[in-house]
Order: sequence, then C-alpha cells, then structure tokens
Amino acid sequence: MSKTLNNDQMLALAEHVENAELNARDITKVTNDYPDMTFEDAYDVQWEIRRRKEARGNKVVGMKMGLTSWAKMAQMGVETPIYGFLADYFSVPDGGVVNTKELIHPKIEAEIAFVTKAPLHGPGCHIGDVLAATDFVIPAVEVIDSRYENFKFDLVSVVADNASSSRFITGGTMANVADLDLKTLGVVVEKNGEVVDVGAGAAVLGHPASSVAMLANLLAERGEHIPAGTFIMTGGITAAIAVEAGDNISVRYQGLGTVTARFA
Repeated sequence: MSKTLNNDQMLALAEHVENAELNARDITKVTNDYPDMTFEDAYDVQWEIRRRKEARGNKVVGMKMGLTSWAKMAQMGVETPIYGFLADYFSVPDGGVVNTKELIHPKIEAEIAFVTKAPLHGPGCHIGDVLAATDFVIPAVEVIDSRYENFKFDLVSVVADNASSSRFITGGTMANVADLDLKTLGVVVEKNGEVVDVGAGAAVLGHPASSVAMLANLLAERGEHIPAGTFIMTGGITAAIAVEAGDNISVRYQGLGTVTARFA
C-alpha cells in the first residue's frame, strides 16, 4: 500500500477525528480535504488515535471488524470489511445505560464476539486456525456512531474514524465454539418491545470465525497479530438500527441468552 499524507497531516487528522468522537461533534468526511488518501493513510490515522488514547491512560480492550455482513455492506454501499479497536470506556454492562449525549447518531448491531486463547498470525490465517485458537464466544451488541455528517462516508474515511467504534455491550453467556453452529445461530433484535430485525451468523462472511481470520490477515499487513486473550467483535449480523434517548433494546441469541440496554 502507498501513502499520500505526510506525518504532520496524519497527526493533525488523528487529532481532528478523535476530537469529533470525544466531543460528540460531527465533521465532514476526511477525504473531502484529502481525496487521494489511501487505506494505509487511513489506518495510520486510526493507529495514531489508538496511541493518543493509550497515552492518556485508556486501555485497548479488544478489536472489532466492521462491514462484514452482506446487509451492512449493502447498507453502506461498500465491498471491503475493515477493522478498528475498542477502548475501555466504550464498554457498557449488560442491562446498562448508554448516554446518548456522548454520541452523535448511534445505531446498534447484533454481533458474536470471540475471545482467543492462543495468538493468531497472518497472512494465511483461516477459519480452522481461528476455531482452534478460540477460548469461547459470547453475545455482544455494538453501538456504532460515525463522526461524519449524516452518517455519510467512504471506506477510507471510516477506517480513519476507527470504524465508527463508540460503545459495546457484552452478554454473560459463554459458549464453546464446538457446542454451537455459528453459521445458523439465530439473532432477534427488539427495540421498545417490537422485533426490528432478525439474522443468522452466516451473514458475517459466511461464518463469524472467517471475520477473525480476516482480522489476523489485515493486521499482518502492518506487522501486527492477534494476541492470546483478545476480545474480538466479528461484525454486525443485521443491518444497523438507529436508536435514540428513551429506547430500550433487547437482542436474543440462540443458545447465548439475551443482551439488553437502555438509551438515555
């Protein structure tokens, strides 16, 4: 991959995009000002945002894949999955409250999360490697919140915006991957007591473990890998569902219990 940004431009963009997240203030997509930006530029910005958070004392508690479901890719008009990181303050307890004043235009996605017990290295990581390296899977709900105006962006811009990461809620039911058929595992999303979407694990690249393998292979492009003990959200099974203050959401997972949250 090639780069078009110099170091000063990259640092300035990282500050600009992260400030939009921290201040819940929307911005125009970064490619408006830098139309020749590449994926390598965008990941440089994302990794600098990560460095900035860690320098302030925040912990990175996991990774996430984005745009991995056919529904999500169709919704966003893109074709390539991407990754981002999860910071400690993104975590919301099951049944907890998400403060919408800290967000711009939140949406929820039902996901399956993996926790590894062995490291995963790319290139060439495949689904068998992932299943062998998985400690357990748990249900999770991601709250995405693009910092871009009207949720309009291109793929390079969203990579620079840490793949729209903002909050996540994890359930308390752990399961061995050998005990579940993750391809057919069903999910039902309810908002304010009404079913708003349903899906199955196969929506995520055919099998959620394929998403983890892709993450390992993408990280390898930067000389990184997935360490043992990593929490990984594999991407939305359903299309993203808009939420606002006053909404209550409940997501039921076949064999993995229910995850709930309230938006205030």
